[in-house]
Amino acid sequence: MSNKDTTLAKPIKIGKRTATNRFVIQPMECADSSPGGGFSERSIERYRNLYEGDSGIIVFESITMQYESRARDNQLALLPGNKENIKEWENFIKNMKKINPKPLLLVQLNSSGEVSSSSFSRRVCVKPLYGFGGEIIDEDYVEKQMNDFIQASKILYDLGADGVDLKFCHGYLGSQILRPYNNRKWRYGGSWENRSRFAFEMIEKVRKIVNDDKFIVGSKVSMWEGFPGGQGSAGPDTAVIDLTESIALCKGLEERGANFILESTGNPSVTLELHMPERGKPDDVYLHFSMAKTIKDNVGPEMVVIGGAYSVLNRGKNNLQAVQPEWNSLFHWGNYNIEHGYADMVALGRQSLADPKLPAKYLADKEDEINWCTACDRCVELLIQQENVGCTVYNRPYVELLRKVRAEKGKLKFKRTAADD
Repeated sequence: MSNKDTTLAKPIKIGKRTATNRFVIQPMECADSSPGGGFSERSIERYRNLYEGDSGIIVFESITMQYESRARDNQLALLPGNKENIKEWENFIKNMKKINPKPLLLVQLNSSGEVSSSSFSRRVCVKPLYGFGGEIIDEDYVEKQMNDFIQASKILYDLGADGVDLKFCHGYLGSQILRPYNNRKWRYGGSWENRSRFAFEMIEKVRKIVNDDKFIVGSKVSMWEGFPGGQGSAGPDTAVIDLTESIALCKGLEERGANFILESTGNPSVTLELHMPERGKPDDVYLHFSMAKTIKDNVGPEMVVIGGAYSVLNRGKNNLQAVQPEWNSLFHWGNYNIEHGYADMVALGRQSLADPKLPAKYLADKEDEINWCTACDRCVELLIQQENVGCTVYNRPYVELLRKVRAEKGKLKFKRTAADD
């Protein structure tokens, strides 16, 4: 059977639009903007390759709407009120759609909060978390951030983007407000009603300002962050899993007009192995399968659920035990999970760095030409070092960059954490 006849190759409705296949490119921060948050030649080249890769959806990497607090020194930005920056975005979207008009472009909007680097920006927080901290923010700060999300959504709609991903995951500001640890007594803390206000009011206002149901709106959500008080925990001081609020978040977003949920688990700055399964412990991918199914079981049939963490599976060289060889691959589990109703689409993160053209190769029955992610995590090492990010196995410029960085700074020894400044 040709791959064109498999489930992964089938189109799917998302809102009022249609994705041509079930592959989604994860929003992968690569810290390669030009000075001031614009597009560099390297960032444009990355997205050109992704557009040529022919996935159904491309989720543009996490962008900031202000430069005061940010996680990456060279983070791409969309700055409301900055005409030059907005013109860059207009040209980018126009040029990418000329390369390939089929992929749907969703842009992930984000505010960093306690994950902001204190070495070059202002670190702020909802409530000081051990190992992070920062200046405690007030309600005016949150409302300004919300307004940035809303204004950026309208700008992107006007420029021709197909939708936005409102980021409520991975320990960034949206996640910090939502988690039970935020038991501070203020408009955005304490009760679930208060902690969910930022997410729910934001999506309502985005839907209002962009009065077009063809514009796709959704969110990447951390179902369980994996530490005491994190998203998906039973209280502010326990790591026991209780998905009640995570489910309520997904259902509440759906009720207010969301078209998709991009499943995630873990927190890259604290529990990276949960978020991004490592090759020494690939079994964490099963947790992602289960979380995606949990979302599917609690939302309506029109809500598209995108499953994550598939990169570690590659073509079967992944150290998974008690699995017959013909099951042990990204393509098997992608097709299987969709066919069994556990997810609707499959997201590629590290694998999209190793080979941005995987979907096109799969659809053309050229699997033998795919560059498979080895889950070496040297791309993570570059990110922690605040360097341009790319695959250090297959992409020569990043191989050379890593050698240069290690020669100058030494080989980074990290316990798979991205919390370092």
